[in-house]
Amino acid sequence: MIMGYLPNFIFLALLILGGGIFTRNILRLRRNIFLGKEAHRNDRKQQRWKHMIRIAFGQSKMGVKPLAGFLHLVVYIGFVLINIELLEIVFDGLFGTHRIFATVLGPFYNFLIGSFEILALLVLVAVILFWFRRNVVKIKRFWKAEMKGWPKFDADLILYFEVVLMLLFLSMNATDVLLQQKGVEAYVKAGSFPISQFLAPLFEGFEVGTLILLERSFWWAHIIGILIFLNYLYYSKHLHILLAFPNTFYANLEPEGKFEVDAHIKNEVLLMLNPDQASTTAQADPPEKFGSSDVFDLKWTQLMNAYSCTECGRCTEVCPANLTGKKLSPRKIMMDTRDRLEEVGKNINANGGTFNDDEKQLLNNYISPEELWACTSCNACVDACPIAIDPLSIIMDMRQYLVMEQSAAPQELNAMMGNIENNGAPWPFSNQDRLQWSNE
Repeated sequence: MIMGYLPNFIFLALLILGGGIFTRNILRLRRNIFLGKEAHRNDRKQQRWKHMIRIAFGQSKMGVKPLAGFLHLVVYIGFVLINIELLEIVFDGLFGTHRIFATVLGPFYNFLIGSFEILALLVLVAVILFWFRRNVVKIKRFWKAEMKGWPKFDADLILYFEVVLMLLFLSMNATDVLLQQKGVEAYVKAGSFPISQFLAPLFEGFEVGTLILLERSFWWAHIIGILIFLNYLYYSKHLHILLAFPNTFYANLEPEGKFEVDAHIKNEVLLMLNPDQASTTAQADPPEKFGSSDVFDLKWTQLMNAYSCTECGRCTEVCPANLTGKKLSPRKIMMDTRDRLEEVGKNINANGGTFNDDEKQLLNNYISPEELWACTSCNACVDACPIAIDPLSIIMDMRQYLVMEQSAAPQELNAMMGNIENNGAPWPFSNQDRLQWSNE
């Protein structure tokens, strides 16, 4: 009796193991993100919901590149809808049934399975085209310096994962079709198989026992593959599958050219120019540090941005600094921030929940001042990102640290700021001499 339920126990154990690892990873992810400072992004709820629905659900910014946008939409819809089939697999595995939804949904079940198969084929075609664009056409943004090594391997590995999962799904159905045709009792006649029926001839020569073994192998491999894929997301750029939605919800809704004003700096200016409007509170409680030099100084929304980055390179592709050969790549800024945050997280894991100073920081160890000062603050990267990531905010915060904490601005900028302080303008002329050029 117990042996009869053994597959169900094994399946339950796999779900618990996979779910446990996934939960641990999500909790670590949340902890790492909230190492950042507070960000006041709970306002304008209605506008935020609309923003998320339009950009994350509606894929509104993907259409800027029509081919990539269409292929991504196919994979996105396929990923969402085919997971309904995954629910059936989970119920079948737990209760020892086969195609349990067929008895509930009736004729509509045939439509669902047929739709899933067509979507699986479309996903296969889309994934192959994605691979072809990356590795044969070699689109330039996928071959920048920061995309060598692990990022390149990770992008390809996800595509291979998706190919294997779709093939397992179709192969499972192909063997199921043959078992239904042979009248095997456990395999009730249910479902429509417009794609897998063409794979069925590959398995026609096998006996019933072998077909059952193959169908069960494809079934188990499919669910194990999905659990592996689910837990691999934490280590992959495809974490955006989960984070794109909160990332767009908590995005900065201010106009792209509007920068946040530091209350303490504003107060210092007021003390000099208009003391009556200055705040005594801001004067008495200055921040520990102006700007950001490490991930602890950034806001949690900026850290979530880093984890949400898809490494698509659209930001770097439109960056004027990068286009003119400068070292700056907005994509690298986000990848470096995520890598440093992961390093900090591993440090915390290794030290019982506390961070031991590793004498490293985001500035210099990951991101160089040369990259930061190459930025023109044009917001092209922010505008191009399909999931509302803001690399510029990190660049500006780190610039502020360089200027206000280390007095490490470039010579040209120091000269300009000195002129503003002494002459009231960026140019090295006194107020009285400004109009002398007109005498010539």
